Amino acid sequence: MRLIGITGGVGAGKSTILEYIKDHYLCRIYLADEVAHVVKEPGQPCYKALVELLGQEILGKDGQIHKGRMAEKIFRDENLLEQVNAIVHPAVQEFLLEKIREARQEGRTELFFIEAALLIECGYGDIVDEMWYIYAEEGMRRQRLWESRGYSPEKIEQIMGSQLTEEAFRAGSDFVIDNSGAPEESFRQIRRRLEGYTWRQ
Repeated sequence: MRLIGITGGVGAGKSTILEYIKDHYLCRIYLADEVAHVVKEPGQPCYKALVELLGQEILGKDGQIHKGRMAEKIFRDENLLEQVNAIVHPAVQEFLLEKIREARQEGRTELFFIEAALLIECGYGDIVDEMWYIYAEEGMRRQRLWESRGYSPEKIEQIMGSQLTEEAFRAGSDFVIDNSGAPEESFRQIRRRLEGYTWRQ
């Protein structure tokens, strides 16, 4: 089983790449953002620690951690954000490591993908067999975020400013997919990379 990390800046089109991979390869795909929601559910590893740190006011009527309330609590408070990340990131990593162990034991998965913007910063380079950087030109990324998500220029600037530079992404990756052009061109790059160690469905 080949373990591959997928990373890249906001608006680079990682979801498009993963949709193609899911449809054409015998694989498992885990998105770190989705795993982060799972580990924050009641009874899961992060729930109690986050409520103790942030208070009962982050809970919704159903007892679940309310994403919006939690975001308000940590907005512009870097110290609190660091404490939250110190709780969530290790739990996400342990969840993923357990899924990797399960997949290897079952022996039916050829490719195992983990996607997150923070894979390099969180040390996943030591876990995956190879790291892929999904690149797209900055102007295109800004346009995508404005058109598909309705983000303001200020919000786009804020998010991009908090992420790694292109140079840092490239330095921490083994393979770069240029996703600035037509989707089929990106898919061709994927096929060429994977044909050496997998079957295509």
